[in-house]
Amino acid sequence: MLSRIRGKSIMFVGDSLSLNQWQSLTCMLHTAVPHAQYKTITVQGLSTFTFLEYNAKVMFSRNAFLVDLVSLPIGRVLKLDSVEEGAKLWKGIDVLIFNTWHWWLHTGRKQPWDFIEEGNHTQVDMDRLVAYEKGLNTWAKWVDANVNTSKTTVFFQGVSPDHINSSDWGEPKAKNCEGQKEPIKGGDYPGGQHPAEKVIEKVLKTMSKPVYLLNVTTLSQLRKDGHPSVYGHGGHRDMDCSHWCLAGVPDTWNQLLYAALIQS
Repeated sequence: MLSRIRGKSIMFVGDSLSLNQWQSLTCMLHTAVPHAQYKTITVQGLSTFTFLEYNAKVMFSRNAFLVDLVSLPIGRVLKLDSVEEGAKLWKGIDVLIFNTWHWWLHTGRKQPWDFIEEGNHTQVDMDRLVAYEKGLNTWAKWVDANVNTSKTTVFFQGVSPDHINSSDWGEPKAKNCEGQKEPIKGGDYPGGQHPAEKVIEKVLKTMSKPVYLLNVTTLSQLRKDGHPSVYGHGGHRDMDCSHWCLAGVPDTWNQLLYAALIQS
């Protein structure tokens, strides 16, 4: 893979699940060439891991919504029809892997915005799946208008599922992912298709530019055993059934990414 991306740049754009996949890929590539010189730097939410002898950059831009979240006199405003701020970093990258979902359902203290804005209309809240679709459509229009697909390959990471509610996989007494040691057997997830996955598929079908969906949702749904659980936040202070252990599930996402890169 390093030979294939010599002189090129890969950028993951998204939330902490994109960070999970970026960490996985940098670790896998470094393990393949453990003695190769590298440089890593993080500046204002942009992390870059450079393999110097290959002149290859693997980057992560933290951007939880893809659309803009800005601070205004009225408070923090999520702009469903603007990607102006984030998109400054996306141009000129050879491989872009986008992701957003994890933060769209947060409420209360974890909600990172105070208002939602679309056009000239500002409101306190709206149906979160509707907001998600509107935000994705704004991102899709930017890709269609700005990406030169002869130079840039675009992926969507897909939806990374959590295992917070064990009723979803038919084990209500378990409550969540704590103590889970085995994957779900078979190829079907009892809880069915993830609602955000349906939205992504719908939006991608409207696009004129090709975007490759890394359809990781179902295979990740089966891995109820793959989360850090009580060890996710430095001990038993909290339960992390959203992110993934490394080595682990995101390594498989990256193997699929590499296979797709070879195909493209």
